[in-house]
Amino acid sequence: MTADQQTETRSAARAFLTDVVLVVIFCAIGRRSHAEGITLAGVAHTSWPFLTGTVAGWALSQGWRRPTALIPTGLAVWVSTIVIGMLLRKASAQGVAVSFVIVASTVTAIFLLGWRGVAALLRRRGQD
Repeated sequence: MTADQQTETRSAARAFLTDVVLVVIFCAIGRRSHAEGITLAGVAHTSWPFLTGTVAGWALSQGWRRPTALIPTGLAVWVSTIVIGMLLRKASAQGVAVSFVIVASTVTAIFLLGWRGVAALLRRRGQD
């Protein structure tokens, strides 16, 4: 593996890990705001549907090719996180109230698209 390939692999791994951590943080915040407690088992129970969607979004967009790109990677990861996450929550008898879908969509958009937007701005700034 060349040095460039190693750098690309590390960049993709960091981006994927960032997405995973942000989804888990979103779930932990939700549990905390609803006084459900922040335990490992509880956060895992809340996170798994969304994390499944996150992984699917990475696979569908081939996120490792352009891990910090808003489009296609960021958009695919965000939409998959919400759509698949909500479908799996419904299938596993977890809540999918309209207000929750709106809040989840908004917060995960800020998280999953936001860090990519900041990264793009920093890259542009570095080129000036």
